[in-house]
Amino acid sequence: MIKVFFLLMLVSMPGQPTVKYNASIYSTEDLCMQAREGYMEAYNAKSAEYKQRMKTKALCIPFDSFPIIGMPVPIGA
Repeated sequence: MIKVFFLLMLVSMPGQPTVKYNASIYSTEDLCMQAREGYMEAYNAKSAEYKQRMKTKALCIPFDSFPIIGMPVPIGA
C-alpha cells in the first residue's frame, strides 16, 4: 500500500441540481496542499459578485492506495 493525497474541490452554484466536484491525486501531501492553495488563491482573487454566485471548498484527503502505475513514488517512501 502507498499513501496518496486526493484533492477534492467542491463547487455549489444557485440553480444547480447538485454540488459539483472535481478531483486530482498527488503523491505527497505537500504537492496536494500547493495545488489546494493555488486553487483557493484563484477563487479568492475573483470579484465579490462572482463569489456570491459560486461557493467552493478544497480538501486534501489522505488515502491508502494500491500502487498506481505511472505515479512517482515519494522520496523516502
